Amino acid sequence: MDTDKSKILLIYTGGTIGMVKDYSSGALRPFDFNQLLKSIPELNQLDCKIETLSFEKPIDSSDMNPSHWINIAEIIASNYEKHDGFVVLHGSDTMSYTASALSFLLENLTKPVIITGSQLPIGDLRTDAKENLITSIQIAALKKRGRAVVREVGLYFEYKLYRGNRTTKINAEQFQAFASLNYPHLIESGVHLKVFDEYLWLPQRSRNFKVHLKMDRNVVILKLFPGLNEKVLRSILKTPELKAVILETYGSGNAPTSDWFFEGLREAIKDGIHIINVTQCSGGSVSMGQYDTSTQLKKLQVVSGKDITTEAAIAKAMYLLGSGISDKLFKTIFETSLRGEMQ
Repeated sequence: MDTDKSKILLIYTGGTIGMVKDYSSGALRPFDFNQLLKSIPELNQLDCKIETLSFEKPIDSSDMNPSHWINIAEIIASNYEKHDGFVVLHGSDTMSYTASALSFLLENLTKPVIITGSQLPIGDLRTDAKENLITSIQIAALKKRGRAVVREVGLYFEYKLYRGNRTTKINAEQFQAFASLNYPHLIESGVHLKVFDEYLWLPQRSRNFKVHLKMDRNVVILKLFPGLNEKVLRSILKTPELKAVILETYGSGNAPTSDWFFEGLREAIKDGIHIINVTQCSGGSVSMGQYDTSTQLKKLQVVSGKDITTEAAIAKAMYLLGSGISDKLFKTIFETSLRGEMQ
């Protein structure tokens, strides 16, 4: 760590990590982040300066939406020059969606944006909140030869930092709530912080930091299941102003071979709707044409999501559509890794 103290901005959006329990009533109430250092004196041992900022009305992450993602991006943009790193405190339920969205909205990052939260409130005796918070701040402050070690959007939970747009929430009860099944974790916290340099994202130095503030919500996730019928499929594909469908297929990108299914997709594509094929498996990749059940999708020029997560796919679609990209370029650019979200 450099001798110059890093300045870290702590942004509280809501969620369990920012709650304390009122033991007289058993209810949870928001934590006063102006009293952060008094309540968590361990933070004084960190070799960095911490400033805090909270949403005026903290929200449960179940209420998180693209307008909030843009709000977070704006906060980071307006404080970008004044701080060396950012830690976003967030409810765990939609944390992977937010991490993915921020990775696209914040282009050419040269500073860390670490998102974290907890399964138990910060005042709980067995809380995971303190470790997640303290280590996230420590990671955000890490420098090597004057530069930030992490220069991307990361998600830290239960001793591991992951690339944010590679994560998915896998457990609602265990402290190890997140996984990155298609990409290795970036940092592991033990007695020391072990940084896996070979997996870190390296931005192009010649490009300036840029913030995008538009996302198009005219997208939908459609998960295939045995019994999906034609009426349901067509009602979804005929949604007014629909622009993209994240199609969660079986295995390596397989789908039913019924004529009505492919005809529905063909009509949607003809109407300018982008169909994006992602696997509904937690890990693995789409490989259209590997089996007969996906050959037709390949012939239809369905967009391959490769090994992207559903969370990153929906965020990427919203981002690309919001950027006004042409329909002709959408498939090519979606199938290209922009922030390390796919192989």
